Amino acid sequence: MATSTRLTIEDFEKLPAEAVEYRELVDGELVEVPGNTGEHNILKDVLISLLLPFVTEQKLGRVLTEQEYDFHGNAHAPDLSFFGPNKLSMFDRKKRVQRFVPDLAIEIVSANDTFESLMKEARRYRDCGSSEVWILSIAMRQAHLLSDTRNVILDETQGFQPDTIPGFSIRLGELFDRI
Repeated sequence: MATSTRLTIEDFEKLPAEAVEYRELVDGELVEVPGNTGEHNILKDVLISLLLPFVTEQKLGRVLTEQEYDFHGNAHAPDLSFFGPNKLSMFDRKKRVQRFVPDLAIEIVSANDTFESLMKEARRYRDCGSSEVWILSIAMRQAHLLSDTRNVILDETQGFQPDTIPGFSIRLGELFDRI
């Protein structure tokens, strides 16, 4: 009987960049993560262009795209993530996978995503300590928010207003209109 060896975060960290490109570590195995569409990348760029200067100016922490974090032995890279000043000292610029979880994780629905897979990932983020998870759907022009205080679906008339980034707000419709 053959046995398979499950990869750890440390094993994943040691793999060459080519071996992990478009892959995440899930339950000890490398899992394909398909590339993104142009509209997905534009929305990600719009979000970073809005959040980065706000967070930097207010000295609220750090905003990153596609940064991998250790979610209980699983390496996931939310499309966008934020962590506050209390985690800045834990950020290791030389590591592929950060050994903490972000306070805010944002996922943008891609063509190959299923509702079940996105919700499973969002639940993992929350179970591992992320305070807020936003799932943004360009096609539906809405967001699913899972947080310490709310679990709701917001439409384009409502605001993208993360509790983890106090003072920042933009109407979802305005955000989607920028694509």
